[in-house]
Amino acid sequence: MKPDFEWTLDRLRHFVAVADCGSMTAAARSLGRAQSAVSMSIGLLEADLGLELFERSSRNLQITPAGEVMLGEARELLLQAQALEMRAQVLARGQPAQLAVAIDEALPCLPVAQLLSELAQRNGAIALSTLCGSSKEVANYVMQRRAQIGFQIDRGAALPECAQHFMSTVPQKIYVAAHHPLAVPDARVTCKALAAHRQIVAQIDGMDESIISPQVWRFDSSYMIADMVAAGVGWAILPENVANYVRPYHRLVELHCEEMVMPPLVVRMLWLQGTSLDETSRWMQERFAQLQGGAQAA
Repeated sequence: MKPDFEWTLDRLRHFVAVADCGSMTAAARSLGRAQSAVSMSIGLLEADLGLELFERSSRNLQITPAGEVMLGEARELLLQAQALEMRAQVLARGQPAQLAVAIDEALPCLPVAQLLSELAQRNGAIALSTLCGSSKEVANYVMQRRAQIGFQIDRGAALPECAQHFMSTVPQKIYVAAHHPLAVPDARVTCKALAAHRQIVAQIDGMDESIISPQVWRFDSSYMIADMVAAGVGWAILPENVANYVRPYHRLVELHCEEMVMPPLVVRMLWLQGTSLDETSRWMQERFAQLQGGAQAA
């Protein structure tokens, strides 16, 4: 075997094509090359590797055991070369090679999943990482530069280090377990009735929004709050999508209280003050607002 390999990506492509097509002629046709060129390419590759890749003693071309091993390696190298080319094209267009996104766990799952699915199709070469957590954690991830952007339900003033853009809203309602004393037949209650039972709220520093009960339990996870409500521990104001996610399993009941106004929760995007949004982040901002609007209309 030669000490220095001289094989090229073209020769590897010809090798894979011949193995897949089963003949030099069919491979040449699929590649749009002359059969002689493909045959020469395979011969040069075999000479360079010091291996017989195909058995030519019979009428049908048969790949050798050594060829089978090398075929897997060739496919892997070609995939890596394709990824390298895609990454170079992304960088040449000024798009980020890596993107870290912080996502509020209480956001509707389907729009988030659709957004990331479309991102994969739009920019498949990007290295994406996501950080999921509470509303406060999302802001901290951005402030600590662990995420370039964050999608968060507005639970109060954003950190002064963060810029923000308001995008859409998420409905919120009052929920209780089906076996809870507040789950009356018409599901209509008063503030006085609610105050007589434990209220479960989100743990937000410096905020006691919509707390009317003297008995309060706090959690920093919307889904933990929903689980506590489902267990009959108390009642809570929850994003509608969180309640719908839990309800099929635990039968949460929506309560109606005319004395309480339930404004929708605002969804916003955060990024660090003084930094510019790249093309991908701007697209995600615009597209997520569209997906959120579509989810509400549905």
